[in-house]
Amino acid sequence: MTSDAVVPGDSPFRSERSVRDEAPQFVLPLVVRIERAEPPGRTDALETAARAVLTLLADERARGEGEWARAVRDWQDARIRKVVRRARGAEWRRAEALPGITLTGKAAEVRVFPPVPLDGWPKDLARLQVSGTDLDDPEPPGDAAPGTPVIWFNPGLAMSAGKAMAQAGHGAQLAWWELSERERNAWREAGFPLAVRTATAGRWSELTTSGLPVVRDAGFTEIAPGSATVVADHPALR
Repeated sequence: MTSDAVVPGDSPFRSERSVRDEAPQFVLPLVVRIERAEPPGRTDALETAARAVLTLLADERARGEGEWARAVRDWQDARIRKVVRRARGAEWRRAEALPGITLTGKAAEVRVFPPVPLDGWPKDLARLQVSGTDLDDPEPPGDAAPGTPVIWFNPGLAMSAGKAMAQAGHGAQLAWWELSERERNAWREAGFPLAVRTATAGRWSELTTSGLPVVRDAGFTEIAPGSATVVADHPALR
């Protein structure tokens, strides 16, 4: 599922919308493993996708003069696009052979790849399906542990698991941008603990006026443009 984030004014990437639109467009590919017999739970997949995005951003290959750094910079200087595709069996094995990072949750497996041009996908990723990422939780997730960063979803929006995985990744990325280097290092060294939960209506109203990072979707798929989809609630940002 494709998802584009509207970059907020307080992000470190402050170029005007028209400039960002005119820049060469890149996309961050994520692939979730969905085997027919044992699909992962929805929340597990969302949390694993968010951690995958953070892991790539923190990777030495994506920073400084690393081999992925130029692609990451180009991607972040344009629209922040993420596309989630699904794979199983041989498809998953071919995806794992490409440069990237695999993150494992409770049962979910998500592989994130360095950004690629919109029209320059590796063939083994381009042939994967975007649809078919509908997932369910076997039981409702419990409350997040105290002190855990939480990516809160808008209770008034319905979206596929693939779309939601991309939105969770957007929320994690906005939190990462807002943290200091010391706070980033602490989060990374802890293994990027986080939770994904859906807020109550009252809680959502509080979150969206709290000053925490809010993802507003560009509106190309599933939901209306400008919709607030998630709020990134990291304790260090309060």
